[in-house]
Amino acid sequence: MILACMAVISLSSAQYSVPTPMLFDTRDSYSIRILETSAAGHALTEIQATLPCSDAITITIDTGSRHQTVLGFGGSFTEASAYLLNRMSLKQRDRIINAYFSDEGAQYSLARTHINSCDFSRDHYAYAMVPGDTLLESFSIEKDNDDLFPFIRKAQTVSRNGFRLIASPWTAPPWMKDNQSWVGGKLLDTYRDTWALYYAKYVQACADNGISIWGITVINEPHGNGNNWESMHFTPKEMTDFVQDHLGPTLEREGQGNVQILGYDQNRAGLREWVDEMYRDASSSKYIAGTAVHWYESTYEVFPKELQYAADKAPGKYLIQTEACIDAEVPRWNDDAWYWREEATDWGWDWAPQEQKYLHPKYAPVHRYARDIIGCLQSKVHGWIDWNLVLDRQGGPNWARNWCTAPIIVDPAMDEVYFTPLYYVMCHFSKYIRPGAHVVTSTIQHPEIMAVAAVNPDKSICVVAFNPTTQRHNLRVELDGSSVFVPINEQALQTIVFLPR
Repeated sequence: MILACMAVISLSSAQYSVPTPMLFDTRDSYSIRILETSAAGHALTEIQATLPCSDAITITIDTGSRHQTVLGFGGSFTEASAYLLNRMSLKQRDRIINAYFSDEGAQYSLARTHINSCDFSRDHYAYAMVPGDTLLESFSIEKDNDDLFPFIRKAQTVSRNGFRLIASPWTAPPWMKDNQSWVGGKLLDTYRDTWALYYAKYVQACADNGISIWGITVINEPHGNGNNWESMHFTPKEMTDFVQDHLGPTLEREGQGNVQILGYDQNRAGLREWVDEMYRDASSSKYIAGTAVHWYESTYEVFPKELQYAADKAPGKYLIQTEACIDAEVPRWNDDAWYWREEATDWGWDWAPQEQKYLHPKYAPVHRYARDIIGCLQSKVHGWIDWNLVLDRQGGPNWARNWCTAPIIVDPAMDEVYFTPLYYVMCHFSKYIRPGAHVVTSTIQHPEIMAVAAVNPDKSICVVAFNPTTQRHNLRVELDGSSVFVPINEQALQTIVFLPR
């Protein structure tokens, strides 16, 4: 059978609104929607299928071959983002939150926030700053009630289906560490129980403020970050032992045993040694629900072998990408074309040794996001979380001057908002591959074009294809004995949704 669809309406790229499903009159098992974001200016623009053609590139979808269950996609609530949001007008504030979390927007279903301060805070802070307070009687979450918690609560009110929230500390308060500093150093053995209790106090404080914490990572980036901002170091064994002997039992004792503990939380290249230690036996893995990873070892290389190794090592555990961004770059304002050009660098562009330069090329930001999310889904990753939800035109605010780009950029002084192409890239996945979806086997006969497919809980099937080449192509998507021919523009990301009739 050949599936075809009727002409549909295009959306203006100046709007953030995400199309809602429209059923087309076909005689087959599925109705089809095709949405495209491209360097030529499409921004979740609906396009129509084409007539059968002999030169089409075939994508074959096997819905019977199912892999991991998807948790979702989303971004991170940081103090920087929350502070900026509160400097915008109420109209723009609501526009941004709806764009990310409402049914009309991206419908983010997975998110992250920080415990204590991070580099995208306005300054250092922690919730218990009295040295020697082992019972944490001075613990107070009040600092986050200024900006951060109101942002999260507002997102909860507009998210019809809700979202899972993961919280990560960058460091313990300095008085618990061997170097007495916010940056670097290790947790003192004396305070292992106190630090474990700190997580429990945080989870309870969030609950008391109307915020449910689904999961925590033990520490953000246990290898450190070159001593540039908040950090606290762990070896694989130190972290595993801390979870096994202190954090897991403490959360269980405090009635928070349902909080998912994620280990590691740094770059994928180091995955093997961490999962080998975390899942060495039943005792070490008892409290560890999964592994968190970042992409900063290379924002070009996906590291599929490492991801697959981690998935195979612990097939019943989660594998979640918890942080990614276009780092080491001041955002470009109202310049969609820049996000499609190979001009952006990453943090390793300058310092990487010659033999690792290939991991840090100049590379188009849109290409980085599209390739990485598809590659992660093909490598058994359950969820993918972007970094800051909102940043300003400088790429902050950020006490460490660690400028980065976010999908939405704002200018509080002018009360203006810029939805970058990265926002639309995230929508292609978060809006149409829903929590509970199963990634299924897909194959494509082309060396550069990528594709991934998933079956949603409502039985709809979503295929996301990315064409990074400078040529327009036609795709033939084969599904359950049917075919649809779809044109995909040069430098374009496309979502094809098959809606059961």
